[in-house]
Amino acid sequence: MKKPNVVVLFSDQQRWDTLGCYGQKLPISPHLDRMAAEGVRFELAFTCQPVCGPVRASLQTGKYPTQVGCEVNNRHLPLGADTLARRMTLAGYKTGYIGKWHLASGPNRLDEGVAPNHRILPVPREFRGGYDDWLAADTLEYTSHAYDGHMFDKDGNARFFKVNRYRVDAQTDWVEEYLEQQTQEEPFFLFASYIEPHHQNDHRRYEGPQGSRDRWSNYEIPGDLAGLPGDWVDNYPDYLGCCHALDRAVGRVRGKLKELGMDENTVLIYTSDHGSHFKTRNGEYKRSCHDACLRVPMIFNGPGFRTGEVNRNLASLIDLPRTILSVAGGEVPEDWQGLDLRNAVGRTLARDAVFAQISESHAGRTIRTGKWKYAVALPGVDGQWVEQEHAGAVVYQEAFLYDLENDPHERNNLVADPARAEVRADLAVKLKAEMARAGETIPEIKSQPVTMRKSGFHPQGDGAGPARRGRAPAQLFDNEV
Repeated sequence: MKKPNVVVLFSDQQRWDTLGCYGQKLPISPHLDRMAAEGVRFELAFTCQPVCGPVRASLQTGKYPTQVGCEVNNRHLPLGADTLARRMTLAGYKTGYIGKWHLASGPNRLDEGVAPNHRILPVPREFRGGYDDWLAADTLEYTSHAYDGHMFDKDGNARFFKVNRYRVDAQTDWVEEYLEQQTQEEPFFLFASYIEPHHQNDHRRYEGPQGSRDRWSNYEIPGDLAGLPGDWVDNYPDYLGCCHALDRAVGRVRGKLKELGMDENTVLIYTSDHGSHFKTRNGEYKRSCHDACLRVPMIFNGPGFRTGEVNRNLASLIDLPRTILSVAGGEVPEDWQGLDLRNAVGRTLARDAVFAQISESHAGRTIRTGKWKYAVALPGVDGQWVEQEHAGAVVYQEAFLYDLENDPHERNNLVADPARAEVRADLAVKLKAEMARAGETIPEIKSQPVTMRKSGFHPQGDGAGPARRGRAPAQLFDNEV
């Protein structure tokens, strides 16, 4: 039986509720809504680390960020790591990567202090995680804007967007080009990593296609944002414009696969690295335990995923490497984390919680069940640029508890409520089990809640300016993406 092709379309900083199939009332996502209706949509999908570099490390290695030394931004993958691309090659696939990489710069303790900086330079082959075909930039927000910029091909040559071509459209031009170069004789695995709807760092705002502010101004305010300070009022229409552009890209890719006769034998996956809370939970856009940045869209379509179902199993981005390699018929390493989501189709998984590590704003750990959100934080590091690994921390304090059935927008923190002591104790046991599974030290969790200061991290919110109170390093500008 012929192996299916696998294509991942990956967005950056996209909330789940930007899509119609997840409840968005504006016509933002007709192509993704159709893809979901024909495939499998995971209603409850979550990131395993709400910041760009760390979660990408998980997606490329099948492990949690602390297990590969990429627990914060400004870390490169360990050279020669046992990656998804290398495993797909062993399974007989051509591998290609197009877009934002974010795994080729900065020190990595596992590499004895090697500290490359490829943020605006071509990424050398040894830093590409095993991908062969290549058209990418390590930190795409540093080599481009909404209507100008470039990536680098596998020979290190810059390829520029066409004049006045929106970044999503320019990248999709190159995705279509890649698809046209494939044959029916050899299966391929393409990972296309878009930067939208991530904010443009140096412009300090979200940048949708021209006209987005007028076109998408009549939106319904998400319940987690309503009435809270932040920058969503100024940015949400452009944010939705970015998401609509991504939806057009999905339509183009699906159309190209059909034109090439590849659609029936291609597993297409759409998801995002994390969401955005628009500076309502801390001083920037992510790096918190709240669903606004943990919950992501996740849609599968293709062989084995054409059931038209809304799947209510808890799913995590940590599941994707195992699932993709299983789809390819490859050998999954025993130490890879996550579950094979093929087993979730039409079934109920024996999973009652998903786990996430949180860094940079603070050192935190969280679990999310169907009813509860429970999070702990390392005392004494709130509001700092948390660089060091905390997988060996021995004491955490409780920070958040939300009853998601009665408070889906997480407006009422119950962590100090004595009536929930038994609930917290049960969730602490579950959290420790997840931490152990991720190779972490099982800590003591103290019940007195730690105070999380909203203004403690990134006073400018996007790391794009030089004025940063009390922050060390020029690393802040380099890392905050």
